[in-house]
Amino acid sequence: MASEKPLRILHCFRSPVGGIFRHVRDLAEEHAKAGHQVGILCDSTTGGTYEDQLFETIMPHLALGLTRLPIRRSLGLSDITTAVKTFSEVKNLQPDVLHGHGAKGGAFVRLIGSRLRVSRSCVARFYSPHGGSLHYSAGTLRGHAYFAIERLLERWTDSLVFVSDYERRTYEQKVGAPRTEWRLIHNGLRAHEFEPVDNNPNAADFLYIGMMRDLKGPDVFIEALRRAERLAGRPLRGVMVGDGEDKPRYQARLDALGLGTRVTMRDAMPARDAFALARTVVIPSRAESMPYIVLEAVAAGKPVISTKVGGIPEIVGDGFAGFVPPGDSEALAVAMARAIAEPEWLSAAMPTMDAFRANFSAQTMAERMTEVYRDCLEGRMRDSSNSHPSSLS
Repeated sequence: MASEKPLRILHCFRSPVGGIFRHVRDLAEEHAKAGHQVGILCDSTTGGTYEDQLFETIMPHLALGLTRLPIRRSLGLSDITTAVKTFSEVKNLQPDVLHGHGAKGGAFVRLIGSRLRVSRSCVARFYSPHGGSLHYSAGTLRGHAYFAIERLLERWTDSLVFVSDYERRTYEQKVGAPRTEWRLIHNGLRAHEFEPVDNNPNAADFLYIGMMRDLKGPDVFIEALRRAERLAGRPLRGVMVGDGEDKPRYQARLDALGLGTRVTMRDAMPARDAFALARTVVIPSRAESMPYIVLEAVAAGKPVISTKVGGIPEIVGDGFAGFVPPGDSEALAVAMARAIAEPEWLSAAMPTMDAFRANFSAQTMAERMTEVYRDCLEGRMRDSSNSHPSSLS
């Protein structure tokens, strides 16, 4: 039966760092275990030693291999060359499913998949924004341009897959109500990630972990830590874990504030290793979709202070006591100082583990994704058997 046939699934995204990379790795591993053949196509110019190690761990699950090509973050003429090369690579792999993640990966998948459909391929085209172009403001020319492109590409999309209801609502507000099929499938974690992580004997007070760019708020973390020291009435220690081009700027700011000896900068590492370095995890992001780092921290039993952005309320609850406004270092400092003065405050506010585990499982996520793939493929196969695909539709 068609529903039992293993699928050939190719994931395309730009930067192999952060939550998108994590999301794809989890899907690839779970789908490979279920007997499907999976491949990855992504940028060759980003990522470092840590990401190379992650690729090594996922390679045994990639029957369709790993393809890396230079893919720039911003739109440019180089995208044409990359798209041509990408088309050749994808055509040779003969996938059943093309799943694009983020704005650039989503654009490549839908254009290339549509070109393959002209050649009578039955490939299905899926797009998960993961924030991406949705981070842009609707009040800017650039935002309007990206939203117009998103609306145009909808014509060549078999299904949108949102990882949070926040992402779906934002898409509706900025791009418009979807004119194609869509599903909501939350991110999930693997079984071992629900084991608690103990603090190291010399654990710091606070941990920032994520990409070193202002969107994720490391600058807010630094300013808040300085103010929290004044409120707490004693020096505080922090750890900042992650990579990015702006990392030297944050180190310079720490040194200028006299925090260089109390805040340690570390390269990117597995989240659970980082969690052991501090007692409380701080998520100061200005924008998020459905961040894995919050899921991982909650599953590991770590108290969390977070901005109330994106899909984070879907993880910890809309009334979570540890929320602070994005970009507000003063409010974050107050919360950090309270975590020092009242050690049980945040722990009591965290979600109950049984309910959390039931909602955010990687196996459940992958199974639901497979259902979406099959639903679209079976519908497309019926359509293509009755008509000749003479245009990108």
